Amino acid sequence: MTQLLLTSSQWKEVLISMGILAGSFVLGRLLLLILDRVVIRILESTRTEFDNALLEALRLPVFLLSIFIGLQIGVQRLPFFPEEWVVYRNHSFFILYWMLAILASVRVVNRITAWYDQKMVEQTDSTLDEQVLPFARRVLLVLIGFIALILFLSHFEVNISAFVTTLGIGSLAVALAARATLEDTINGFVIMADRPFRIGDRIEILELDTWGDVKDVGLRSTRIRTRDNRMVVIPNSVIGTSLIVNHSIPSTVYRVETHVGVGYGTDIDQARQVMIDAVSSQGWVMKDRRIEALFVEWGDYAMIFRVRCWIENYVETRRILDKLNSCLYDALTDAGIDLPYPTYTVYHRMEEDQRKGFVRAFQSPPNSG
Repeated sequence: MTQLLLTSSQWKEVLISMGILAGSFVLGRLLLLILDRVVIRILESTRTEFDNALLEALRLPVFLLSIFIGLQIGVQRLPFFPEEWVVYRNHSFFILYWMLAILASVRVVNRITAWYDQKMVEQTDSTLDEQVLPFARRVLLVLIGFIALILFLSHFEVNISAFVTTLGIGSLAVALAARATLEDTINGFVIMADRPFRIGDRIEILELDTWGDVKDVGLRSTRIRTRDNRMVVIPNSVIGTSLIVNHSIPSTVYRVETHVGVGYGTDIDQARQVMIDAVSSQGWVMKDRRIEALFVEWGDYAMIFRVRCWIENYVETRRILDKLNSCLYDALTDAGIDLPYPTYTVYHRMEEDQRKGFVRAFQSPPNSG
């Protein structure tokens, strides 16, 4: 007895296969329930939400994978398909799993980048993260698409060697043409990962003799506003190969110092005490930090002292140096301590006949005519 071109035994096999498919659907729902009720509770005990974002990205692919496996088992067990249909059946299941892999990869990339955007970028002042994330997401999605295309063509035995070779040569040509841009961009990623400075930090680039406050960090360049309110745009590749002094790290506390020369013959202990007392009486100096006046050098015309103290904020460095030098000058002057300046004695040797002529020249009366 046949019904709709199938025998009763064949319909029985179809019903069993449909039962397997329904069972795979139930199994998929059970897996989702386990993920939501059991795994999610385990992940809540972790410090980061990265695993939660990854789990959310994989929920739908896991459910679909269960259904696809049940469908494949149910179809492959049916014995009455024509032999020539087997190839098309295998290709069909490859396409299903291929699409599922693409879906899972795209969801993972989107969820992870969204998690990083929400949890990590909010903790930084730099705009570099906001620029890098969309760029990195696009690069990853393009890479996924490229790998998926190669796998698809390879499965159907399409020769892709010429395609890959052409793509490689084209990529090399683009890389050579945009070498400077790529170098700046790569260094932008390095700055984001290493974080030698943040927006608002005062930095000094020794090789360029440039210092100021960081206003923006981009993919290609970093902008620094100098103290005379000028914006300096520096390529990230230059910053990546330069020595950088960050005056804002580890804190805003800063030590200022100046050099003072006192005359030879001065009582060293007296001079030192006068300078320390003068700095200690100032309101801008940190009283809980050491104030020092160190005799550091035998100068050509004076004994050189290095006077140094601490201030609460590096921003006031230039103005504090003015106040420091002023209070030292007033205190040393009031104490009667000599502050010598450079003096030179010039000796000019003359022969006897030249000396007599020189004297007569000064002694002879001016010509009245």
